[in-house]
Amino acid sequence: MRRRTAQRLVTAGLLGALALPGAAPAGAHADPPAEAATVPLRVVSYNIHAGAGTDNVFDLDRQAEELRAMDADVIGLQEVDVHWGARSAWRDLATELGERLGMEVFFAPIYSLDPVTADAPRREYGVAVLSRHPVLAAENHEITRLSTQDAEPVPALAPGFAEVEIRVRGLPVHVYTTHLDYRADPSVRAAQVADTLRVMGEDCDRHGRCPRQVLTGDFNAVRTAPELAPLWERLTDASAAAGVDAPTYPALNPRTRIDYVTVSRGAIGVRGVTVPQTLASDHRPVVADLALRRGR
Repeated sequence: MRRRTAQRLVTAGLLGALALPGAAPAGAHADPPAEAATVPLRVVSYNIHAGAGTDNVFDLDRQAEELRAMDADVIGLQEVDVHWGARSAWRDLATELGERLGMEVFFAPIYSLDPVTADAPRREYGVAVLSRHPVLAAENHEITRLSTQDAEPVPALAPGFAEVEIRVRGLPVHVYTTHLDYRADPSVRAAQVADTLRVMGEDCDRHGRCPRQVLTGDFNAVRTAPELAPLWERLTDASAAAGVDAPTYPALNPRTRIDYVTVSRGAIGVRGVTVPQTLASDHRPVVADLALRRGR
């Protein structure tokens, strides 16, 4: 992560609701003993469908309650509206969820459009990372996209790949969240995977040593899809490591697993994964209990 740019974006885009000084967030996991070889971290990936459930009714209260029940330390969200339109009541979903959960928020827009009226905020749609741990830096990276806002789109670099750096009991962790292309043609997803690995590689040193990295997201492809294969050369699919192959989409009678929590090999272990049976979105969330290894 390029620290200077990241710090600027934290100042401009960090929308967090912070816990009181010295107070632990409600429901926060107990810290392990100082001598423990690993540190626990619960990570969630959730496509929130702009606040609507399988009934296509906008209900942010319902989603906030589901997320609260997951008791996560870090959450990667996709399909997040910020003053986007009537479907989400023109509300800032990223900020509201952060406030309700008592978590810091970094929102990374994919699209940022002029407002409907001059006195209104910009209309934005993208991804977000919520964290119980302090966000030290954040950045909205560009990856290849085929815009849904252009009549005749062509693949081009565009923002909407979020990265935050947090520190968990003294251990630095880089958390990313993404939303890959949904189209049947895998070519754009293949380019996005290459871009993702390039961006993540920029956080490694010249000897190839990388920080602890967690990538969450809606990949819009099953694990065995050829375009995802390069990811598995660098990252571990937490669900596969835990022996959990529960489908995540659609939320009602799900048929396919396209939502992921993935982690850097060696630096992070997987203790378990669950896929809650909720209809608060059209996707089911992935909840991964991770073990950050010391000594790296």
